[in-house]
Amino acid sequence: MLSEPRSGRLAAWGNALLAGLVSPDDAVLAIVGEDAVHRVEGLPGETGPVGLTLALGRLRALGVSALRVALPAPGHPLGLSGPPEFNARALQAEEAVICHDAPFGLVPEVAEAGPEGDVHVEVVWHVLPVRQGPPADVPSLGEAERELAQALREATEVLSKLDVAGSGPVAEAAIDAYRARAERGREVLAPGYPPRAVRVLELAQRVGLLVSLAYDHGHGGAVSASEMAARGAALRPVERTARRAQVAAYNSVVEEREKKLR
Repeated sequence: MLSEPRSGRLAAWGNALLAGLVSPDDAVLAIVGEDAVHRVEGLPGETGPVGLTLALGRLRALGVSALRVALPAPGHPLGLSGPPEFNARALQAEEAVICHDAPFGLVPEVAEAGPEGDVHVEVVWHVLPVRQGPPADVPSLGEAERELAQALREATEVLSKLDVAGSGPVAEAAIDAYRARAERGREVLAPGYPPRAVRVLELAQRVGLLVSLAYDHGHGGAVSASEMAARGAALRPVERTARRAQVAAYNSVVEEREKKLR
C-alpha cells in the first residue's frame, strides 16, 4: 500500500489520454514512472509485444472509452468481474486494469533485469478477455470517503496499542518519505479527475501507510503468535477499506460517466 499500483497509473493516465487531456508522450512517461519500459502483449491484431503508445491507441480503436482498476486479494476479488481465468491472473498479480466498453483486461507481469547494482524493472501488460459486468465490491467515492474516516481512526488506535509511534528510525523514515512525496507536485491523479477523488486517494494512501507500519514495525506487545494473529485480525479490515477506496478513486471517472447516462 505504500507505493502507487502500476494499474492505478495506467488507468489514471490512460483515462486522461482517452479524454484528450494529455498527450500520448506525457501519458506514457507518467505510466512508466521509474520503471525501465512497459510493453503490452496480446493485443488483437498484434503478433508480439508493442509499446504503450501504440497499445493505448489500439485500445481506443477497439472501442475502449475508459479504464478501471482492480486490486484483488485472497478472498476479496475487488474490482473484478470475471471470467475465472482472468480473475486468477489478476489475483496473482494483485492488480489489473479493466477496459470499459470493450471486453479486455490487462494484467502486469513485472521482472527485474540487469547486473547487481544496476537492476531495472521491465513490465509486460498481458491483454486477456474479461466479462462485462459490475465490478466486485467497489464503493462510490462518497462511501469510500466515509469508510476511510473510520478506518483512519481504527488504524491510529491499533498503532497506539502496538506502540508503533515509538518503534524507531525505520518507521519515522517511512513517515518522512510519505510526507516528502505528498509535498511533491501534488499530482496524485491525472488531469480530469474530480478533487474528491484526489482527496480520497490521498487518504487511502495514508491509511495504507499506517497499516504497513503496523505490520512491519509494530513491536510493542505483539510478540507472541496469538498477539500477532490479533494484530492481523485488527488490521485486515482497515487495509481492505483502504484498497476499496483506492479503486473507487481511480474508477471515479467511469462512475461519473455512468451517472450522467442514467
